[in-house]
Amino acid sequence: MNLPAVNLINVLAAAAPILLVLYLMIGRNWGGSKAGPAGWLAAILLAVVFYGANLDLLAVATGRSILLALFVLYIIWMALLLYHVVNDAGAIDVIGQQLPQLAGDRASQALLLGWVFGSFLQGASGFGVPAAVVAPLLVGLGFAANAAVVVALLGHAWAVTFGSLGSSFFSLIAATGQPGEVLEGPAALALALACFACGFGVLWATGRWAAVKQRWPQLILVGSVMATTQVVLALAGLWSLAAFGAGLIGLIIIILDLRYQVTEFVSSRQENVPASQATGLQFRPLFKAIVPYGLLTLIIVLGQLVFARPLNVLMLNPDFPAVETSYGWSTAAGPGRSISVLGHAGALLLYVSLLSYAWFRWQGTLNGRTVYSGRSVAAKTIRGSVKSTIGITSLVALAVTMQHAGMTQILAEVLSAGTGPVFPLLSPFIGALGAFMTGSNTNSNVVFGQLQQETALALQLSVPLILAGQTAGGAIGSLFAPAKVLVGCSTVKGAEDGQVLKAATLYGLAIVALIGLAVWIAALAG
Repeated sequence: MNLPAVNLINVLAAAAPILLVLYLMIGRNWGGSKAGPAGWLAAILLAVVFYGANLDLLAVATGRSILLALFVLYIIWMALLLYHVVNDAGAIDVIGQQLPQLAGDRASQALLLGWVFGSFLQGASGFGVPAAVVAPLLVGLGFAANAAVVVALLGHAWAVTFGSLGSSFFSLIAATGQPGEVLEGPAALALALACFACGFGVLWATGRWAAVKQRWPQLILVGSVMATTQVVLALAGLWSLAAFGAGLIGLIIIILDLRYQVTEFVSSRQENVPASQATGLQFRPLFKAIVPYGLLTLIIVLGQLVFARPLNVLMLNPDFPAVETSYGWSTAAGPGRSISVLGHAGALLLYVSLLSYAWFRWQGTLNGRTVYSGRSVAAKTIRGSVKSTIGITSLVALAVTMQHAGMTQILAEVLSAGTGPVFPLLSPFIGALGAFMTGSNTNSNVVFGQLQQETALALQLSVPLILAGQTAGGAIGSLFAPAKVLVGCSTVKGAEDGQVLKAATLYGLAIVALIGLAVWIAALAG
């Protein structure tokens, strides 16, 4: 397969759609529903003019992108549905009123929900669910809309590789042919560093140094537990459960720690106070409010661990023909992104939404609302999904068009060419680039995993170490991918996706740079 000559004009043309989207969203404060179509149109024109794309290639790229966008939108639509089901019942308001009694300060609330609970959700489901679920809970606690989305995106990013029951890690194995037993250690260690960095970022985004000084012991305690758990489970070969187990243990530890701190604080001032009074929690309404999230956890675990095979009987998986540019850059024939109609994370969210709606119809709402209408919930879901549907569809189409035209490969080759011993420092940035463009660490590993491996072999570097940088960078890169930002903003009224993208990019690049530095030092030491 050939590509156009790597010169300044072709490199700038390859980067132009991404730069245009960044400029429009960050510089002009356009939403993704406007910036995405503009970027997609630019990608189509440049693919034809500079890279030899033809109508057949554009048609196949569009077909594949619609399927991939549907894979993401299935989650967004159902996450929005769940949000309106619980919000119209008053559940989010109750959680917002009650959780401060357990996590009384803003920093601990951010750690509990944004970092630990989000990581747990990522381990169990992923695909944007943590951002869509956690952000409105933070808003209910009084967080500003943009800050809530940034914290929700940032907190769970470290768990992406082994999250979604290990889908990104398995894609790395498939793309490179390397045994998982060889990759598991370096990847888990790189992500352990990312775990602490994400927790620190959550505190910094919440209250800068004041929040870090206030909650650094909790950061160290819970971070050590989650990072160690993921490393141990990964080294045991339990890749599908590594992030889920880490998030679950972390959730137990932080709740116990917060409970102990509040009880100790009160008991030092008042003896013989029952635990419920000591914390000020009203357990009955809180229990009623969190039942949907208990159902979410139960159904996701059962759906992906126990009933995955029977739920996957109905698959949407059309085949696409091979296509080729006039330069000979080809995309092989085969299926696109398969969608399990009944077992997809979006389907599981639909089941949770229906059960939650039945729960509140049976038990009554928490806000005294006498009319709790499914029609109203559905109408709000449809209205709220229009912009995110346009934005994600166009951004995914932009990424797939660039990939099919060879534009993505040119950018990766330019990043890696001539770097020599500095390549380990850049490896996570290449992974982040792939995730940024597609919104998926899984896709980044598929697109760039082989390139990273070949470059490592050519430079006589440790392949497992470089691939650890690839997947860790891709995990963090997904937090500031425009498609992922739109997922986070979709359930938060007033969130500005351009501003969220700007803040998330700053945090994400800082963490990617930290991972790159660690990989570089390890390569020099090795």
